[in-house]
Amino acid sequence: MLRVNFIMMGLLATLSTQASAASNDLSVAGVAEFNVAYRAWDGARFAAAAAWFRRATTNAPANATNFYWLGVAQFHRMLQLQTAPASRTNEAAAKAALEAAVEALTLAAKLNEREPESHALLGTLYGMKINGSLLRGARFGPRVAQHQELALKYGTYNPRVQYLLGMCQFHTATKPAHWQAALQTLLKAEKLFEAEAKTTAGPLDPRWGYDSCLTFLGRTYEVLGQPTEAVEYFRKALAMHPADHLAREGLKRAAQNK
Repeated sequence: MLRVNFIMMGLLATLSTQASAASNDLSVAGVAEFNVAYRAWDGARFAAAAAWFRRATTNAPANATNFYWLGVAQFHRMLQLQTAPASRTNEAAAKAALEAAVEALTLAAKLNEREPESHALLGTLYGMKINGSLLRGARFGPRVAQHQELALKYGTYNPRVQYLLGMCQFHTATKPAHWQAALQTLLKAEKLFEAEAKTTAGPLDPRWGYDSCLTFLGRTYEVLGQPTEAVEYFRKALAMHPADHLAREGLKRAAQNK
């Protein structure tokens, strides 16, 4: 009986190792697909990336990284759908992607509370859920604050944490002092992205957000009445990501106001 138990334990360990290896391969394929989707801003490929990560979570349901990447893919799929030509189908799909992102990132945060980007994304997503509603603000506002606090606690020097915080500050600003605060946060993120760009990324290391940070810097300078700086940052964003339609539209506006 003892020998049988040892054999079963060895078999289970082997199967666990194989499942973990398969999960890693699936996640690596998902990140590659996500990077292609990001460069082309392709909703179908964001969905394909999410499918890779969903399979990875099935193989390794206790791996926080898999759920993080599933949330990231769904988050960007939501953004792509929101900026596509308006239709009820897109609205419904975007809402579904938002909820899928919240679900995946909530699991990621539970599995690894110290992972700051999951918290930063959850704070952003709950902020989107509020969407100017006082009732939803009362419901989701505390979650926004909680996740932003945890994101900064564990990721003060993480560029995506600072970028997402700056983006939230931009969207909730109502007066120049608020936009100035957003500007300072985004400028901090830019410096952190510059430093990160000089390092070598592993196959599962995130590298998204730099170009969007530059776009939001352009938008913030534009709102603050500084079109010259806005043009500079919109051009930087487009040089990095030609498919960034927000930067392209912003550049047209800012150039006209110079």
